[in-house]
Amino acid sequence: MNRWVGKIAIVTGASSGIGLSIAKTFIKEGLIVVGLARRKEKMEAEIGNLGKTCKGKFYPIKCDVSSEDDVKQAFEWIKKNIGVVQILINNAGLGVIGNFADMDLAVSKNILNVNLFGTINCTKEALTVMKESKVEGHIININSIQGHRVYCFGELGFNTYPASKHAITGFTETLQRELIGQKIRVTSISPGYVSTEIAEANNFGEHVTNLPCLESQDIADAIFYVISTPPRVQITELTIRPLGETLL
Repeated sequence: MNRWVGKIAIVTGASSGIGLSIAKTFIKEGLIVVGLARRKEKMEAEIGNLGKTCKGKFYPIKCDVSSEDDVKQAFEWIKKNIGVVQILINNAGLGVIGNFADMDLAVSKNILNVNLFGTINCTKEALTVMKESKVEGHIININSIQGHRVYCFGELGFNTYPASKHAITGFTETLQRELIGQKIRVTSISPGYVSTEIAEANNFGEHVTNLPCLESQDIADAIFYVISTPPRVQITELTIRPLGETLL
């Protein structure tokens, strides 16, 4: 892990949930973390002075990852003012409970824009910088078990969320093949049910009872392990489920 101390890691969706836990973990371990999220004030409030009291540093940037212009501007600022990004955590995501046929098409498109194209936008910029600078890099895409198989909870629908995550699986595998022989690793992290702000906003717990869940820190700990592995190791896919989960 020492090789990442002082290096730059970009974490999208860093204002809450998994992204916030990842950002805090990285800062404590001495990384320079740039948080990208639409709610800059929330990032500042949640992380507070952590970047001043720990080994690492924190830079919050207001950014809508589904906007190509927002992402380009953010990465240009980072390169000019902080340095070369070596770790990218594509965590920003959106999930809306409801059946596709019953919901406005704009909602379905927004899920795809954030989950898929947000990941694509950030990855494109990060790869450009990593390749130009010829540095060791690691891209981690926060996927889902829904990105490998569609799970149903009675009549509970997930709109285009599973489709967006299946696309992330394909995109991750494409990158892994394209980057063979280079110093850039790509990993997909596929959690089961995680207790996050998205789940709370959708009242997920009211729809599904007695379903074990993971905490955001569980995912952050797993990511810390993944980036800590030697450069010769590429963990292509890591599935994380809560003990006792029945979605098999």
